[in-house]
Amino acid sequence: MKRTFLKSVAVALASVAVGSAAFAADITGAGATFPFPMYAKWAEAYKKETGTGLNYQSIGSSGGIRQIRAKTVVFGATDAPVSGADLDKDGMVQFPAIIGGTVPVINLDGFKPGELRVTGPVLAEMFLGKISKWNDAKLAALNPGKNLPDQAITVVHRADGSGTTFNWTDYLSAVSKEWADTVGKGAAVKWPAASSVGGKGNEGVAANVTRVKGAVGYVEYAYVKKNNMNFLQLQNADGKYVSPDDKTFAAAAAGADWFSVPGMGISMVNAKGADSWPVSTASFILMYKDPADKAQSAEVLKFFDWAFKNGKGMAADLDYVPLPDSLTAEIRSKVWSQIKK
Repeated sequence: MKRTFLKSVAVALASVAVGSAAFAADITGAGATFPFPMYAKWAEAYKKETGTGLNYQSIGSSGGIRQIRAKTVVFGATDAPVSGADLDKDGMVQFPAIIGGTVPVINLDGFKPGELRVTGPVLAEMFLGKISKWNDAKLAALNPGKNLPDQAITVVHRADGSGTTFNWTDYLSAVSKEWADTVGKGAAVKWPAASSVGGKGNEGVAANVTRVKGAVGYVEYAYVKKNNMNFLQLQNADGKYVSPDDKTFAAAAAGADWFSVPGMGISMVNAKGADSWPVSTASFILMYKDPADKAQSAEVLKFFDWAFKNGKGMAADLDYVPLPDSLTAEIRSKVWSQIKK
């Protein structure tokens, strides 16, 4: 069922109206491609139950921030959280909506998904271009007994401003001083590998990794599943090799202190815990405290309120991690209360 649904939404990932095309969408949002499969599934069920539609443009986190600041949508979505200072300047609030994971994906014949292992520092060297062949001694040492090919590595990255890139480069900065010093983290960075290619959105990166032999890239886990992609196991902060799924994402989020940072914009990369996936992240929603269209803003809150209460099973179906009830209760009381009705 998971795969069937994802195939159905894959046709129009760049921009969709969930609901009948004959009716204008009641809610407008734009931004991160990371949570798009989840928002599409929630919106489809919500439309059937309430008659209220959602038009969500899956254009990347930077695009979502631009659109909400331009007030062309009622909510923006970003995986790269906006700072507390910028939220105050813009008169906005921010809250997490869903938790998932970013995964290193590869195109390498002869290996099953998760069969090959990599550490954070070695992965950083691959993205730096310092490790340029799959049979490099450092990769071979991590995968004894594996017949790694003498094949060039092509790095596939996002070509647009991306929260997925922000979290990926946040992770690489955490595990590699050289990456932190020479590239750093951001929604858009200068990719140093000599052999590299960009793709728009998670879907664009997935398509390019699937197309280019020897490629390595990074996408949200729902896109791994949708495209039946090969992936690398990652060594986490506790030294354990783990595979991506909802359990390892949840393990990374277990110790999160959401209100320790203004706007709840915490980082979960390289979280401690034997079962933690090292590149787990939340996707965030941006809304105005004093919205121009208060009725539309109220409809957005109704949608997410419904999703928090009724969408947990749908999230699990797609291997996202729903927020716990205790956290959504705090979001309602501490964050949504700031939005004028």
